[in-house]
Amino acid sequence: MEDPESEGTAPPPGLSSLLPPREFLRSRKGQLLLAESVLSFIIFICYIASLAASFMMAPLLEFLLALFLFFAYASRLNEKFKGVHWPLADFVRCVTAAIIYFAISIAAVSKYGDGASKAAGVFGFAATIVFAIDFYITFNDLVTFLKQGSSDSPEGHKTEDEDSDSDSD
Repeated sequence: MEDPESEGTAPPPGLSSLLPPREFLRSRKGQLLLAESVLSFIIFICYIASLAASFMMAPLLEFLLALFLFFAYASRLNEKFKGVHWPLADFVRCVTAAIIYFAISIAAVSKYGDGASKAAGVFGFAATIVFAIDFYITFNDLVTFLKQGSSDSPEGHKTEDEDSDSDSD
């Protein structure tokens, strides 16, 4: 009996098939989504351990959304499902996350005195910066996505006669 590894075949897919490709992990979007997921999870843990436990739902939702988009972009779901406006959904997620993290971080740092709340607030300010960078980059992608969509539509190719407002016959 021959050893299957000696044949030069790839090992059977296991947990390694769930890992994202290395080129995605090295991309700017992959690193931002990974940072957002890690920061959101750390903030969630800090809020669980703090007196400000009422704020734990926002980091949990942001963690799950960032994790979903991380695997969606890594598995190229954005290329398979063209009906979903991925840049717009990502932009709205980043803007709302940055605003929510900024607001609850201010509340956690100013209102609660325990160390876990202060740590969650500091990590929240860091997450606000990461989400702000992401929505700035996503905004640029959204603009090119919308320009691409408007140039393909028939309304974008009007003649001069259709654009004129004159009523002359």
